[in-house]
Amino acid sequence: MTRESEDEILRRETRQTDGEDDGPPTTPFDNPLFLPILLWLFTAWFCWDAWIEPMEEHLAFNRYGFFVVLVLALYFTWRAIQEKREDAEMTSGDPPDVP
Repeated sequence: MTRESEDEILRRETRQTDGEDDGPPTTPFDNPLFLPILLWLFTAWFCWDAWIEPMEEHLAFNRYGFFVVLVLALYFTWRAIQEKREDAEMTSGDPPDVP
């Protein structure tokens, strides 16, 4: 009689409880808020280098970069919030509002 390893037992139990093997597990990069958070960090960095501690040799780049990344951060934050709301509506089981 062979002895099963703990990993095999855990895999079998997980498979039985989940009932789903859709593919590889999700990563933090799959989260819709990952890109907006990254863009907000870049926005803060450009703001710091443009106005708080200005670097004279890169001043124009930092000021233009700040506004470009700010617009991108606002847009992708709005999109991520919309996606999170849609996911919440889909998982709650409520029918979507159709005008």
